[in-house]
Amino acid sequence: MKTIFTAIFLSLSLSVFAQSNFYKISVGGGAGITQSFADLKKHDFGLAGYVTADYMFTPFISLGLEAQAGQINGGDKQTDPNHRQFINTYKSVTANGKLYLGALTDYEHNGFLSAIKGLYAGAGLGLIQNKVSNVRIKPYEDGTTDANSYVFPGENQSKEITVPLNLGINFYLADQNGVYRYVLNFNYQANITLGEGLDGYDDSTVRLVNGKPDIYTYFSIGIRYNLGPIGLSKKTFRQY
Repeated sequence: MKTIFTAIFLSLSLSVFAQSNFYKISVGGGAGITQSFADLKKHDFGLAGYVTADYMFTPFISLGLEAQAGQINGGDKQTDPNHRQFINTYKSVTANGKLYLGALTDYEHNGFLSAIKGLYAGAGLGLIQNKVSNVRIKPYEDGTTDANSYVFPGENQSKEITVPLNLGINFYLADQNGVYRYVLNFNYQANITLGEGLDGYDDSTVRLVNGKPDIYTYFSIGIRYNLGPIGLSKKTFRQY
């Protein structure tokens, strides 16, 4: 009988020991580079920053809000076949859900999996506000324009639904108590916009190649800080 009680006690002790605490709120921000994949042939680069706040259901499942602001650029009035170019000074707000590798693997018994347990994929939905400055008038072959010159249709300001797709990784940094408070984040995001406002050009598909969803990508580096209510994880999420 004593042996049975000892076995039960050890089993419960190991179960409790395997559990660890984690913070349920993660806030942060960062900066990175955008690239346009719209109707213009040149996919140019721009700079943008972001702030984010996530609620952690577990250390490896989250739902949060992200706000971005910056520029999305494309085309070149000198080299584009139609002399088109745009600069979009945009703002966006999206809700994003993420699932981390740590939720799917037994990383506690594998050093490599533990190192990459912060690898994640996710998707979301949001709104982007476009404010573009465009080359609207198409010049003649000699570079001149007049009252009869073709004016490219489109809106300089618009709002559209955007669908962000995320792939990234978190590297967790422990505080002096061995708890993961700080996070170094690398994220690659593809944003699919439902409309023609990203580049501001809305020509007929008969005249120019058009009609495909406008996309921009965003590679960013950021820092996050974990705080707030404490949750209990069945997997060890504490660095000893």
